[in-house]
Amino acid sequence: MAIELRQNFQVRAPMDAVWAFMLDPANVVACMPGASLTRIVDEKSFVGTVKVKVGAVTAQYQGTITYVETDRAAGLVKMLAEGKERGGGTVRGTIESRLTSLEGGAVTSVETSSSIDLTGKIVQVGRGMIEGVSGQIIKMYVNNVRAMLEPAAAAAVPAADGAATDGGRSAAAAPPPVRQESINIVAVVMRTLWEGLVGFFKRLFRRAW
Repeated sequence: MAIELRQNFQVRAPMDAVWAFMLDPANVVACMPGASLTRIVDEKSFVGTVKVKVGAVTAQYQGTITYVETDRAAGLVKMLAEGKERGGGTVRGTIESRLTSLEGGAVTSVETSSSIDLTGKIVQVGRGMIEGVSGQIIKMYVNNVRAMLEPAAAAAVPAADGAATDGGRSAAAAPPPVRQESINIVAVVMRTLWEGLVGFFKRLFRRAW
């Protein structure tokens, strides 16, 4: 099953900080719920695992992510992900991110597009559910990226008297990334269904009026 995913978000941090963050495998894995870093192969690839829990069943994927293209001038990071599931399923896809500096360099826009091909038991839940669940997982990832980057960026901004300030917040007090041993699909599916139901009634009432 081939699926396409797109996500645009902004991080209140300079582009150089976001760029360096995305090229560090430890940061990428730390922000992904259910993921763990096994080893860094070299400067362009690393091996990791992701656990996905579907009710009482837990599927574990192990694979390699490779930075196939990095262009600082264009703000482009392209990664290739290849993995296998213990039950025989596979995952292969590309993840492309484009960074753009905004607001005089204080904010970075990140435009991400993913093309992923899945096989195995996970595809039985259907395309719509997989895309909905994936969207929720991406939201968790984005929140974790912001939690790690934004407090440090705020702390680095000099105050009028020349001292660093973070607007009253300390980088040490920043909320930690969501660390989960596995991605609980049941909880995420319920959230996805609820959002779909809310969206349906909103559209229904708009037509009624």
